[in-house]
Amino acid sequence: MNHFTYGPLTPGLAFLMSCTGACLGLLCSARAQAMSGFARGRWIAMAAVSLGGTGIWVMHFIAMLGFSIPGQEVRYDIPLTLASLLLSVLVVGIGLTLAIGGESSTASLLVGGVITGSGVGAMHYLGMYAMKTTQPIGYDPRVVSLSMVIAIVAATAALWAALHVRGAKAISAAVPVMGLAVCGMHYTGMFAMHRTGTGSAGAHPHGTDQTTFFAPMITSISVLTMIILVIVAIWPNVEQMEDDRDFDDRVARLTAGGVPHTAS
Repeated sequence: MNHFTYGPLTPGLAFLMSCTGACLGLLCSARAQAMSGFARGRWIAMAAVSLGGTGIWVMHFIAMLGFSIPGQEVRYDIPLTLASLLLSVLVVGIGLTLAIGGESSTASLLVGGVITGSGVGAMHYLGMYAMKTTQPIGYDPRVVSLSMVIAIVAATAALWAALHVRGAKAISAAVPVMGLAVCGMHYTGMFAMHRTGTGSAGAHPHGTDQTTFFAPMITSISVLTMIILVIVAIWPNVEQMEDDRDFDDRVARLTAGGVPHTAS
């Protein structure tokens, strides 16, 4: 099995997309904490799409473009691949909701990290199961377990960063670490794979080839990522949002308390 068919191109692009998703996820998460109610949910949803969609799923399948088995055709089951995308976004959204809604409590962070990490690991192996070939493939359970541990630790660290990392310098330092963690989990899981027999000669696996499916999917998510980036760029920064929230809270308290009546 060859995990680097195109040399450093696919791992490099995968790392870049992972960092892009992580950066946007941190920016959206910071804004989610400055809001409440529906507005908070909207920012969490954008953070989940950024981190779960771009930072994890797109990274995963860009890296998979570099995977090949000499002499074997590799195709992908579309429903399973789309299910892996939805799973990735969903578990990241759940983790962020628990961590942010738990007001930064350690318990909420750990529970969110376990759920998110386990979900990301499940997404990874669901995406690999969606890869179809006539070559029988097995997995080393020890390496699989290691990849799941990495996923949970990385997810917990990502949620902690979403809660606490602020400012351009801090984000610039955190993003490459998050990108490396996601890529590390992916390639650890990939190296768990091994051949278990001889592929069927002349047989063709069902599914869609890489370029037909992944090119439009990755392009679509990349466009969505750019839209989120524009929204983040034109929206007030976190400090301004917190000031506006505090002002609205003071106005609401004054309105609820009423204005004292002064006798003439």
